[in-house]
Amino acid sequence: MLVFSVLLLLCCTSGYGLNNGLARTPPMGWMSWQRFRISRGRGRLQPDPDRFPFGMKDLADYVHSKGLKFGMYENFGGYTCAGYPGIINHLEEDAKTFAEWEIDYIKIDGCNASISDYKQGFTDFGKYLNATGRPIVYSCSWPYYIENKGIHADYKYLGEICNLWRSYEDVQDSYESVSDIIDWYKKNQDRLRQYGGVGHWNDPDMLIIGNYGLSYEQSKTQMALWAILAAPLLMSVDFRTIESKEKELLLNKDVIAINQDSLGIQGWWVNKISSIDVWIRPVNPVINNRTSYAVAFHSRRDDGYPYALNSHNSSTVGSSFRTLKPGNP
Repeated sequence: MLVFSVLLLLCCTSGYGLNNGLARTPPMGWMSWQRFRISRGRGRLQPDPDRFPFGMKDLADYVHSKGLKFGMYENFGGYTCAGYPGIINHLEEDAKTFAEWEIDYIKIDGCNASISDYKQGFTDFGKYLNATGRPIVYSCSWPYYIENKGIHADYKYLGEICNLWRSYEDVQDSYESVSDIIDWYKKNQDRLRQYGGVGHWNDPDMLIIGNYGLSYEQSKTQMALWAILAAPLLMSVDFRTIESKEKELLLNKDVIAINQDSLGIQGWWVNKISSIDVWIRPVNPVINNRTSYAVAFHSRRDDGYPYALNSHNSSTVGSSFRTLKPGNP
């Protein structure tokens, strides 16, 4: 049997990725993995009878009755990273199974497989998903396994076959992990950001807000920069124990509006001022051919003292993007 990591989605709208008309804005929802991990099971793809006694279709029906979408995790190789059965050699059969279970989102990992098999395998599975006729958002972890070997992934091609993809390490429950991911995206932004957009998104991994590793101020940092990066907002938190201020942060409509902006342009790092990184993202509205911008400040200071943004700093920031044209960062 197989024990799945469960994903509940709040929205899966349209775009061109995979020609499936999905993920016009970054997916938002909740994923079980980072907070709860999974239990061990083995064999043919079927639900764990103890955890899902009525089957996956019944669970999907329940999730759909709540107005949510339902997602799952699987792996391309023979076994998942945790040792459960993968989909290799069963791509078409498993795609049909997921469609019969009426899932809305599938994340395919890349453990225990040959790099040389990724391109064909991930491409074929996407085709089989499309062939089912059921709209299923397709998340690919293929690029991480390429980048981890020091090889640059083909993000242009990924945008043609996947709705979103992971490129870097799993987020852990610590500010060090979040900062490491942010720094990787900063370092590699020129390779990445041109390929993130409507229907095809770069995914820096889950939000860990409300767990144990981030202070409230650090939680603000992750929420703000994930919005600027046009990243999927996939929470992984125990809602039974989350504190009200973290809950309010995750529900902040203004930040969510930036993340879900219809222009679909991934933001980027533009400058550092007194050890404070400045990030920007073009957003609607575009008025008289002039684009609005969301701006995030990420302090890398360790003096613990508030830093004021004055007119000199403002002009420095402004000069970094004043000449940009709408939709063409």
